[in-house]
Amino acid sequence: MTDQEGDTEAPTPRMLAWSRNSALYRLSRRMMTERELSDAIARKARQKFEDISDAQVKALSAAALEFGRTILALDDKAYAEIRTRSSARSGKSKRAIGRKLIEKGVDREIVQQALEETDDFLSALVFARKRAFGPYRRPDVEVDDKRQAKEFSAFARNGFGFEIGRKVMAMDREAAEEILADRPFV
Repeated sequence: MTDQEGDTEAPTPRMLAWSRNSALYRLSRRMMTERELSDAIARKARQKFEDISDAQVKALSAAALEFGRTILALDDKAYAEIRTRSSARSGKSKRAIGRKLIEKGVDREIVQQALEETDDFLSALVFARKRAFGPYRRPDVEVDDKRQAKEFSAFARNGFGFEIGRKVMAMDREAAEEILADRPFV
């Protein structure tokens, strides 16, 4: 009976092969954090294999993570750096980027390192351009207190501080375009 109990704790070769193939499939489709891959493998293993033990699920997740690291397709630091640059270029604040990375399971220290080079002011300018706020507002749009409050609220909801929002809103279009042209994103 102890042999059978030991067997239920270790995944079968078929399970391990499935784990590697599943990890390869997921990592070939998109970048993932270690936690995302581990959670996906665990969830699918419970669906695929009947009567799978928790120890087997953990072993399959660990095997998938090790396989992902071995083929150099799983690296939380690279994931955080790439996601940070991309998000900053699309107008996301440091605060929003950091929150999203932490939700995805990236270590806080790695998140801090990735955010060091990010400039919230440039991201706020991109955000303003996307939403047609401040210097990018259409000339025919009337600027009243209600409109300004709406724009400041949008900046705040997206993680930008009041000072950055005020600075962007006070700029003219030429100055904003010049800043974005002169200071490309890292």
